[in-house]
Amino acid sequence: MRAATDVGGLLRDLAPQVVGAVARRSGDFDAAEDAVQEALLAAAQHWPDEGIPTRPDAWLIQAAWRRLVDQQRSDRSRRDRETAATRLASAIPAMTIDNDDSLTLLVMCCHPALTPASAIALTLRAAGGLTTAAIARAFLVPEATMAQRISRAKERIRDAGATFEMPDAAELDVRLGQVLRVLYLIFNEGYATTGASIQRVDLTDEAIRLARMLHGLRPGDPEVAGLLALMLLTDARREARTGPNGELVPLASQDRSRWDRQKVTEGLALLDGAIGRGRVGEYQVQAAIAALHDRAASADATDWPQIAALYRILEELTGSPIVTLNRAVAIGLADSPASGLAVADSVAGRLAGNYRLDAVRAYLLELNGDFQAAAASYHAAASHTPSLPEQRYLMAQAARLRSR
Repeated sequence: MRAATDVGGLLRDLAPQVVGAVARRSGDFDAAEDAVQEALLAAAQHWPDEGIPTRPDAWLIQAAWRRLVDQQRSDRSRRDRETAATRLASAIPAMTIDNDDSLTLLVMCCHPALTPASAIALTLRAAGGLTTAAIARAFLVPEATMAQRISRAKERIRDAGATFEMPDAAELDVRLGQVLRVLYLIFNEGYATTGASIQRVDLTDEAIRLARMLHGLRPGDPEVAGLLALMLLTDARREARTGPNGELVPLASQDRSRWDRQKVTEGLALLDGAIGRGRVGEYQVQAAIAALHDRAASADATDWPQIAALYRILEELTGSPIVTLNRAVAIGLADSPASGLAVADSVAGRLAGNYRLDAVRAYLLELNGDFQAAAASYHAAASHTPSLPEQRYLMAQAARLRSR
């Protein structure tokens, strides 16, 4: 035994590997995932006091396998269950960890039969090793609701006839894109300001951890590297996003000395290694935009023409009106506020009622000197945002302009 240190972190690192090993050998993802969750809970209870085993992966595999044996004994007739139990018990010594199992697990959790919300929940539980209670807390829903969501996700995978095996190369390319999308959504769910929190660090940290794992399994994929770079370059600003009283601080006003330079350096290195290595995808472009912000010594030193050009490329890749709004801000700073407003107005019909449209228009109207209209737009944005910190910030901007 060795002394127990970060048991929680170790268990989350091992969870996808152990689920993958048990599911590969048993051929039953649903049962394997449930058994591993029980093994993880047992380890969390025993390891802090007893110490971490010399082979923690083997300990978890055997603990999960014993639970599978017990389940077989309770589910089958005496004759069938004895045969099944013997088969399962004899398989324990032969089981090993295979890194490709972790990728297979991620691909399965992001099965096309699942909705994004279900894929996120299942990925956090099976590939992330989080308990259902922890996931429920992160998404601000009752544990019973999250348990039902995860259960339905596993049922849909089973009904779709999915087996625990790696898809062929063509299918993997398609499904890897879905995996990246799910990890991106997990990160955004944590980074976006919702409710009373500016950021849910547990989700952003987990998204980064899973992206690191995926990059370790597929180091040559430029979009995998691009996504990890994007997360690191964005998360590097975490500490500067809030003021001394917990208020929201926008990017232009942040104290850049509070940015995590280690994450910035790592993100830039990943991006530099990805660019030119193959197709350029949306995550590389987003990371390139984040890199221009992080490289700038100040907001005034930001290369807005280059950012506007990158947003144009991203707009073509995604067709997202939110990207167009971001391009409007860049054009407003690179060219003129009036030019930016024209771009923002071009997607007004697609974003009717979205607070981001009002917030962008308010910012550009203020730059253009139309303070009364800007105050009205700030107020409109504040009335629609789901984020309390953003609401307070936008209302403060409206009051500031009205006082002028």
